[in-house]
Amino acid sequence: MPAAPATDPRRAAVLGSPIAHSLSPVLHRAAYAELGLTGWTYDAFEVDEAALPGFVAGLGEGWAGLSLTMPLKRAVIPLLDEISPTAASVDAVNTVVFTEDGRATGDNTDIPGMVAALREHGAEKVESAAVLGAGATASSALAALARICTGEITCYVRSEARAAEMRGWAERLEVAVRIADWSRAEEALSAPLVVATTPSGTTDALAAAVPEAPATLFDVLYDPWPTALAARWSAGGGAVVGGLDLLVHQAVLQVEQMTGRAPAPLTAMRNAGERALADR
Repeated sequence: MPAAPATDPRRAAVLGSPIAHSLSPVLHRAAYAELGLTGWTYDAFEVDEAALPGFVAGLGEGWAGLSLTMPLKRAVIPLLDEISPTAASVDAVNTVVFTEDGRATGDNTDIPGMVAALREHGAEKVESAAVLGAGATASSALAALARICTGEITCYVRSEARAAEMRGWAERLEVAVRIADWSRAEEALSAPLVVATTPSGTTDALAAAVPEAPATLFDVLYDPWPTALAARWSAGGGAVVGGLDLLVHQAVLQVEQMTGRAPAPLTAMRNAGERALADR
């Protein structure tokens, strides 16, 4: 889309349930301020799957885009005119852009956001990787690893149902995946790259097993931060990529798509996110 005039009133928002914890308004508003988009606003709305169709149908003129968090990343797809190949690869849309001709297009900036966050910390290519957990975030992690991992990816999961899900994603994404039981998760910590996609507290028990010279950990959580695993990893001299890194990089891509302004102000957005977390 063309670059938006600074004074042109436009709206954007993040939708999800729950949504009160979201840092997206902080990041996007910081970007608008840095870019001089004085007519732009960005809000947060509590919207669940049942309410999503009505919310989208009720949007009037002046909307530039939407950010979507759980549980809406798949629920939104039938409401869109088109989705990108990246979003289609994991059946998940976290970004909706409304074009000037009235179309609603969907994309997934989580996947390139993960790749960008890893590259920023020096992880551009790895020979193998380990993923802790399964589910939507893990599928995005697999898609990101498909771009930077040249060898096998081992996924540590708690159930056969989760194992089957990850095998399905691996086949769809055409990546080599080995499934291991969660009881062996300590083995993951010796991988060149470990991606933790589990809820808060799940990996705390693994902190004591961090090796003496850990490589790179990507923990997708950002609040509370650091996690016990991330703190121990950092203390051991390993590289740590956090959830705020991911959040900022995927938001940078969202801002660029919604506003037509590039590059988006990554540093200003990161600083705003760090301040907001420190205030919590």
